[in-house]
Amino acid sequence: MPPSPGHGGPPSQDSKGVGGLASVFKGLAGAAKLTKSSPTLAHSSGPSTMHAEIVEQAHPVPVAHAYALPPQYVASFEQLKDGATHDRVAAANSLRTLIANHPHNPVLGIWHAAKDLIDSTNPRATRQAGWELLAECVKHPSSSDLERKEYFQTISASANPEDFHLRLLALANLSDNGRNISGFNYDLFPLLSAWLRSGFNLVRNARAVARRQGPRSRDKSAITKENKDFTDLFSLLTGAIKFNSILADDNAAETLVDTLLEICLLTNNADDMRACCSILDAIITFGVLPGNKLKRCIEILSSIHSLVPDAQKHAWHTIRLLCRSHNGQATVRALLEFLTNAGTDTDKKQEVRIIRGALSVLTKLVPKSSEKGYPPVPYAILIDGLAKVIEATSHWRAYLDILKLLNALFCDSQGDVNTMLVDEDWTPIFDIAGACSAGAITLLAKSSQPIFSLSTQEDSDQAEAMIIKELLELIAQVESIVKTQQGPLIQKQDCIMFFTKIHQAIPDSAAILVLDYFKEFRCCFPSDLRWKSNLDIVLGTFFKDRRRSTDVRLQASRVVTEVYDMLELIDTGAESDFIPNFVNRLLSGLAEETDITVLQEIVSFMASVATTTNFLTFCHITDTLHGITNSNRSHPITSPPTQSPTAPFPSVLKLPASQTPADVVTKGLVQIFLRVMNVEAAKAIRIFSLLVSIARLDSETDARLTSMKLLFRVRADWANRIFITTDTETSSLATMLFRTEAAVARKSAPDALSQTKSSRSEAGVSSRSSRGVSFSTQLPERTQSYLSAGATKIDNTTYQPLWFVSDLDTLPEEPCPTASPVLHSSVSEVPSENGSEGEKFLLPVGLWLDTIVHLIQTGCDWEIYSFVLVHLPSQLSNHAVFNSAVPQLQELRRIVCEHIRQGIFQEPPSATGLRKADVAVSLLHTLTMILSYHRHFQKPEEDEIVSVFVDSMANWERTAKCCIHALTICCHELPSSTSKVLIPILIRMSQIITQPYVAVHILEFLAGLVRLPSLYVNFRSEEYQTIFGICVNYLQFVRGKKQHYRPSSIGDIAQPKKQPLPADNAMHPNASDDLPQYVYSLAYHVIIFWFLALKLPDRANHVSWIARNLFTDVDGSKVEDEQAQTSIDFMQRVTYADVDESAADPLFTPSLFGEIRKKRWLIGNSIVTIEQAVTSGWAQITKRQPSGTSSFTICESFRPPPAHQQSLDDNGRDNNTSTNSVLPNHLLVQLLSSMPQYSDMSKPIPLPNDDAVDMAIRVFDRNSTLDGHKVGVVYIGENQTDEVEILANTSGSGEYIEFMNGLGTLTKLKGAAFNLQGLDRQYDTDGEYTFCWRDRVTELVFHVTTQMPTDLDRDPRCTQKKRHIGNDFVNIIFNDSGFPFKFDTFPSDFNYVYIVITPESRASFVATRQRTSKDVEDSFYKVQVMSKPGFPEISPASETKIVSLKALPDFIRLLALNASFFSHVWANREGGEHISSWGNRLKDIKRLREKYGPKSTTHGPQTPSPPGTAHNHGITSVGMQADSSRVGNTVRDSLGSIRRSSVATFFTNPSEQNLHRSSMHSTPPTGSTEAVPPTPAELLVASHDFSKWA
Repeated sequence: MPPSPGHGGPPSQDSKGVGGLASVFKGLAGAAKLTKSSPTLAHSSGPSTMHAEIVEQAHPVPVAHAYALPPQYVASFEQLKDGATHDRVAAANSLRTLIANHPHNPVLGIWHAAKDLIDSTNPRATRQAGWELLAECVKHPSSSDLERKEYFQTISASANPEDFHLRLLALANLSDNGRNISGFNYDLFPLLSAWLRSGFNLVRNARAVARRQGPRSRDKSAITKENKDFTDLFSLLTGAIKFNSILADDNAAETLVDTLLEICLLTNNADDMRACCSILDAIITFGVLPGNKLKRCIEILSSIHSLVPDAQKHAWHTIRLLCRSHNGQATVRALLEFLTNAGTDTDKKQEVRIIRGALSVLTKLVPKSSEKGYPPVPYAILIDGLAKVIEATSHWRAYLDILKLLNALFCDSQGDVNTMLVDEDWTPIFDIAGACSAGAITLLAKSSQPIFSLSTQEDSDQAEAMIIKELLELIAQVESIVKTQQGPLIQKQDCIMFFTKIHQAIPDSAAILVLDYFKEFRCCFPSDLRWKSNLDIVLGTFFKDRRRSTDVRLQASRVVTEVYDMLELIDTGAESDFIPNFVNRLLSGLAEETDITVLQEIVSFMASVATTTNFLTFCHITDTLHGITNSNRSHPITSPPTQSPTAPFPSVLKLPASQTPADVVTKGLVQIFLRVMNVEAAKAIRIFSLLVSIARLDSETDARLTSMKLLFRVRADWANRIFITTDTETSSLATMLFRTEAAVARKSAPDALSQTKSSRSEAGVSSRSSRGVSFSTQLPERTQSYLSAGATKIDNTTYQPLWFVSDLDTLPEEPCPTASPVLHSSVSEVPSENGSEGEKFLLPVGLWLDTIVHLIQTGCDWEIYSFVLVHLPSQLSNHAVFNSAVPQLQELRRIVCEHIRQGIFQEPPSATGLRKADVAVSLLHTLTMILSYHRHFQKPEEDEIVSVFVDSMANWERTAKCCIHALTICCHELPSSTSKVLIPILIRMSQIITQPYVAVHILEFLAGLVRLPSLYVNFRSEEYQTIFGICVNYLQFVRGKKQHYRPSSIGDIAQPKKQPLPADNAMHPNASDDLPQYVYSLAYHVIIFWFLALKLPDRANHVSWIARNLFTDVDGSKVEDEQAQTSIDFMQRVTYADVDESAADPLFTPSLFGEIRKKRWLIGNSIVTIEQAVTSGWAQITKRQPSGTSSFTICESFRPPPAHQQSLDDNGRDNNTSTNSVLPNHLLVQLLSSMPQYSDMSKPIPLPNDDAVDMAIRVFDRNSTLDGHKVGVVYIGENQTDEVEILANTSGSGEYIEFMNGLGTLTKLKGAAFNLQGLDRQYDTDGEYTFCWRDRVTELVFHVTTQMPTDLDRDPRCTQKKRHIGNDFVNIIFNDSGFPFKFDTFPSDFNYVYIVITPESRASFVATRQRTSKDVEDSFYKVQVMSKPGFPEISPASETKIVSLKALPDFIRLLALNASFFSHVWANREGGEHISSWGNRLKDIKRLREKYGPKSTTHGPQTPSPPGTAHNHGITSVGMQADSSRVGNTVRDSLGSIRRSSVATFFTNPSEQNLHRSSMHSTPPTGSTEAVPPTPAELLVASHDFSKWA
């Protein structure tokens, strides 16, 4: 039948879809790089719509039908049959177009005519024309099966290989892309299989040619003809299988599958593999995969899945189809057989490929095995297979795939554990994982890199890194299961054991799990069979591995510690070598430890071990630890101190940023010492020596400080037993050197900073640039910068100190409060308290003191040097600790004296804000403590100590106070040496009176010295005059300060503005404004005391000078001062008589003397009472002065009248007897007030005999002539801290009793006639006795709590005692408690000062009673004056001093007197001046004068004249009218100059005296031609200078 027009046509190239496939990088053998392949050809659909079921049988077309062709093609047909070759080719092409356009043409006839054109011998163009014509002819829909058969045979016959693509096109057209294969049903698939082989060979050859052409051709993406033909072939085969796979017999199917698998094995192109997988997909989906080819197919597919990432998806798709088909179980069995049969194949490379393929597929399959349609994977067989693989091969990629499979088991598609594992034993899995990663773990263990460094590299190709990465993923899965499991996990132990087997690779989080498990179940205890191996893991892997985190290592340390504690507890002896080996393992490599926290843990544990272990192990531990402190390894956190080449000492230290290993180890050694010092002396001595060596040698600075924090706390008690104190008593020196946080804060304040900058900018200016004496202002100190030649300039670098005394963690643990029973500082002859005498071990304290000497002498960095400066004085105060170190003490004294005297001590770094003077002060404090060891020194050495203090008073600023205080102690402890230098001392004091803040200390020193007459027994008049001059200088300055607050007249020098108080100054931590009133009053007292010290014949010689300076100011003006008046009043009483007050004669009564008449007058500043016996001539005169009362009984001896005397009395005339009658006025006018009287002051003022005057006299008499003071005395017994417990004491130690006996005189209270300062004198409610003391001026009453009755039933709070001491300004505390005294122990608003006495070596109450008399005689006590916050430092014991018991009472009494005197002034600082008892009596006299004296009509006070001097009356009026301005501005301007003058100049420079104080001369200059009228001041002085008329 004719073809139907419109049917057929050549297939369009565009109809073929091109798939974008990625390049294949690796082949089956793994490793070779692959070329890029052309895109695969997608399934194409042919244009024909003819169906196989309606194709009719076609017969060959007869030749005659050729004439049915269109006329224009007939010639072409004829030409095709008989024409020449080229004509035939043209005809073929023409007829091909005809067939395409008119499909009903006689196709078969045309093809028969052109059939020979495809002969392989023909030219290519001829063959191409023939094949193209055939390709068009086969499309004819009316072709019969025989015709199609013929076409097929023509196409399948052998042909030129170059024509393969034309043959393929013809076959595709014939079969309609596989849809219609009628006529050749059973021949197509074998042909396609053959074509696949030949096509693959062609394309492989083409690719090989392209590769040989070089990289340029490979870089091109052009699709070769062979690739296209091969792709079209796969497309045709796919269509044939889809539509006609049922027609393929078994042989054809097997051949096809073999061909496909062979291509997969031979090709390196992922596109080929994907195409093969697509064919297999079609076979599995639309046909039947031959059963005998299933295993081979699975093998190849799994290999592709494992080895060809670009084809992995297609391979898995094919395998998935198999798994979900009826071959699913067989597929799983095949995969598992690949594993179980491992090791049977001789080709190891092929075996690895097969194994890896199976593992890859199983990894994909296992998570899906529980999903619908996938076959389950048997757990046991899988594990056995994996085990077989481990045994059969060592290929790391196989191991990697196994780990991936195991990871898939623990994390299914939902992220959960595979259900097959829930009830299974996980140990085999973990064993397999361990075996797979063993090599990588071994390599990892040898690596110095961090544990996870290999696994953190992205896209790492290293085998170990890839294995470790998978292993870590598995570990993370297992770790998550252990942590997140809700209920009990039966495989938890398996998980932990797995972690322990691969412990080198587990992360820190898993390590923590293992350690927690070990700790919980005590896996490292001997009760566990594997305890030693577990302990090895903990110790060797987790603890010693420095790549582990700090938390892991610390947790491991805790596990190890528990094991050790348990082994120590059971101590069976079965493992005798275990503990030493255990310790050795811990200590090995310790010197290289870099983790400070872990090092702390190791050292802390070693401290525990060393405490209990034997001495040999102890030595090994301590030597190892000590070796770290001596190692020279560099620490990134520390830097060595920098030093100028020419500087004698290091200058500025570069501080470490954090703790160094040496410091950690040193703290451990300190901890060991604290633990063994009370139990094992040998260990303690060894540790002590190591600590001393650390402090001495050039170790890390923080380590040296740590050792010194313990060494400086070593103390000894009365029995020389060693203990560690917690209170170093260093706050004062630490504050001065900015070693307290408060001091640093004050220093950092803006105003302090500006002051420091100002002070620094003026460095080098003379220290005496500011003259005058200051009591209320802190003048900026300008001292020369004592920097070394090589020291750097002052910079603004902030200095960060390494230590503060306020550090709370000074020691690693709290020391035992009791003394060591085994360690001693020296051998004591005193028996122990319990009577037992054991072996005594001496701590080598001499070695430590020798180290201190070395540090001071050779110098060290400032942190160490300052630590020594602050802490050494406190330790030296404990004599018992250095009893066996006498040579070192002597050397220390020599070095300190030499450094101070020559000024060669170390300077502080400029950045600290300190100066050389601060170091000098610290060394002077040290020397003050050293002098208390004077019993070990020779006389020249004692002299040198005193000399150093004397010389240092003026060498540096701020050293004066320290030296004066030290010299006060020298007066008591070194009287012989001090007495020899008293004159230089006075000279130095006269030179430094212009320095700030020395007035009080100089005056207190003089007040104390005057009470030690043996020291100044050889004083001459000049020395006394110097002392008086110092006092007068201060009096004049205070007067100037008082005038500062008065309105100034024109021409007065402007007073400097008041400076801020130094209360916040770090140099004066407890300083405040020195009260001028106190200085003023103290200066008068010193004058009085030293005036009494004068020998009686010499006193009158000084009266004129004293009077002149008391009543005359520096500018020549007069001074009307009550204290001057009372002082001169007292001098008047004692200048010519060294007697006490006198009292009226109680026997002077009318019964004995007859009628007595009494009359009273005011004469000057005194009340004179005359009691006159009228007839007998006897009289009693009582003179009440401000400073005392004197009574005289006199008798006027009347001569009998001669006989011829005529009596005016009639009675007498009658009886011829003489009757004498005398009134009190008689004595007044005859003896006391002779005529004429020119001064109102000297004229007697009669007082009426009335009750008011009697009352006034009684009140006056109640005013004591002594300054009364009350001071509390409290005894604190052993371990007492509570107020009630302390106050309840009724007795004290023997030393306390001896101290009290020296402090005062035991006095009965009942009936006492003096002021008891509030104590009951009638009913003994405050006890029967108390201690009292008095001199000519002062009286002290002590409120002694142990003398007062205690009744806790009626007075449980001891309020009867508290009411006394709570109101005492000053209390003496005798502290035997063994604890530091706290100021708030007795809460009170009135306790200003506590004088705390503490034994230098603490002793129990029982121990004090076991001391011998020699022990008591050699006892020393620490004395410190503690002041209320804000109260000024006014005592020589404001910083702790050491005083012997012999000198203690006098020294304490002096401190108490001065403190009480100052407290009275301080308490009245706001309400006015404190008025003494003399002042009160003077005021009473003045009140009587105001009431009964004549009323003055003048506007100003009159100037008195000296009594009894007739020549003065002529100049009195002149003096009254003298112009006070005569002194002139010149004299007034010289005020500042005289203040700046030293006392030596004050006495020795006559020219200056003539210039500035001409008014002070008692007589006019010789050669004067004109009499100068006296000034009011001169008249005032003359009126008081009784020595002129006495």
